[in-house]
Amino acid sequence: MAYRGPDAEGLWCSRQRDGSGVGLGHRRLSIIDLSEAGRQPMCSEDGSVRVVFNGEIYNFKTLRNELKLKGHRFRSNTDTEVIVHLYEEEGLAACRRLNGMFAFALWDAHRERLWLCRDRLGIKPLVYYWDGEQFLFASEIKAILIDPEVPRQLDATALQLYLAFSYIPAPYTIYMGLRKLNPGHSLVYQGGRLQIDPYWELSCDDASGSALMDTPDGAVSIQKRLLQRLSDAVRDQLIADVPLGAFLSGGIDSSAVVALMAKHSATPIKTFSIGFRDDPLYDETGYARQVADHFRTDHREFKLAFKDMLDVLPDVMDMCDEPFSDSSVIPTYIVARETRKYVTVALSGDGGDELFGGYRSYLGQYWYRWYTMIPALFREAYFERLVMSLPDSRDTRWKELFRRAKKFIKGSKGRPEERYLALKEIFPERLRQDLLRDYRLDGKDPALMLIQRRLQECGGDSLNALMYTDVIDSLPGDMLNKVDWMSMKNSLEVRVPLLDHRVVELAFQIPGRWKLRGGVTKYLLKEAFRDILPRSLYRRPKAGFEVPISRWLRTDLKFLVERYLAKQRIADQGIFDHRVIDGLVQTHFQKRTDTSWMLWNLIVFQYWFDTYYV
Repeated sequence: MAYRGPDAEGLWCSRQRDGSGVGLGHRRLSIIDLSEAGRQPMCSEDGSVRVVFNGEIYNFKTLRNELKLKGHRFRSNTDTEVIVHLYEEEGLAACRRLNGMFAFALWDAHRERLWLCRDRLGIKPLVYYWDGEQFLFASEIKAILIDPEVPRQLDATALQLYLAFSYIPAPYTIYMGLRKLNPGHSLVYQGGRLQIDPYWELSCDDASGSALMDTPDGAVSIQKRLLQRLSDAVRDQLIADVPLGAFLSGGIDSSAVVALMAKHSATPIKTFSIGFRDDPLYDETGYARQVADHFRTDHREFKLAFKDMLDVLPDVMDMCDEPFSDSSVIPTYIVARETRKYVTVALSGDGGDELFGGYRSYLGQYWYRWYTMIPALFREAYFERLVMSLPDSRDTRWKELFRRAKKFIKGSKGRPEERYLALKEIFPERLRQDLLRDYRLDGKDPALMLIQRRLQECGGDSLNALMYTDVIDSLPGDMLNKVDWMSMKNSLEVRVPLLDHRVVELAFQIPGRWKLRGGVTKYLLKEAFRDILPRSLYRRPKAGFEVPISRWLRTDLKFLVERYLAKQRIADQGIFDHRVIDGLVQTHFQKRTDTSWMLWNLIVFQYWFDTYYV
């Protein structure tokens, strides 16, 4: 994993009293205290506590000062050493004091105890394997698979979840017996036993916030609190001993981060944007430039042709050590690669959509109650029948509109969990069951059960409940996973101030009706920054890192369909039913219904299967 830490490496191994062995290994990307004193594994003064750590602790200076007053002596200026001394002082409760993004493993020789911990929102990854005798852990699955004794057996539940969501949510991985540590959890291995417990749980009970918002100055009060917490988070995350900058898309989230960085920085901040020469519809560089000009940043933009994305496709797909078919991973890789030429740390606006209501799926829930007021006879017999008969595609504006309308109609049927799954899923459950051969599951659909469980955990309103499901599962499993993979591949650290846990906790005290107000997404966040950001941002449509997979699969990437979804190949593999896949391919090429994301999902799986499984 040298790309995750190109600056240094470290290894420590020891034999224990019972004859067993323990080892810690680390690759270092130097960010704070670039000297040799920052090398890992790092140990306590007597050598009894050792730690390997990935990430950043933003409140480490405050904790360090507290610990020094209690008599602890430090040999470095790193945040890593704070973890060692905080553990000596507070034991397993130490993780609750940490504000940051982190995954660490700490060995306590006196107790012969290994302690693994992952940050609250799952910004940094941590995977492990346990077979009853051997316990392995790493930042990536591929590191564990180096051990030839780790079996490679597909997990049927994980496969179902991948086909449903395009990623595999924690604690699952695609392999049986290999698991992700859930965000906000710690794991203790001691005496041959594992114990996993949460140390932080997100509450989405918005009763107090709802009461405040109903007062005359409630909205203004919440906006001020939100601005202050975001400002504190950005300020805390500007600490680094290496060049630092920000991704700037021109959307509200990244623009808000840049605005607050400019407030706290005495020199112009460096900003980076990506645009698409071949498709102005998805090119946001003009909006980003307005923000850069407004805050006088040192701005660079990278204009891509679709060929640029096709050229990096093999590198991107090789990086994903389990199936992952979010196509925005491609431009994410390129913007990380280009940004790394100028800085070592970049701040991003990730998390804003999930916290403040930026996705179309939330709008679907918002409009649902109004839609159901239309008489059922007219709705079903006329409107829905008409819409479902129209051709849909991502290739043109109108056909994309029809596709979204069909998605909305499917998301208006059934119980809340069924409606939301219909808005999110790639393969519906019935199609998954038809597609799979020996990996079908008896009983309830795991994707539906996951969403049902998350909705039940949240005590807030229906909109906040949907956002909660995404913050707990798809944010770490998809968005943050994608950014970590692609940034670390380029030895770039990406920080996400919107996901400071203090900001997240406040966001879920805000009623959903204030996040989507009058059909406006992220209403309250936009109002909080209305006097700070350029007014032009408030009149722009939402785009995002869209990739024209639908068009590519008929043109430049048609060879992938022919190679990976060929009838004989599918039959020999024995996982999928080739008749279902043939139907999806024909439907896509006939341009009647867009099945491109399903086909891409399967192609990515096949590429992964050849690279990591066979």
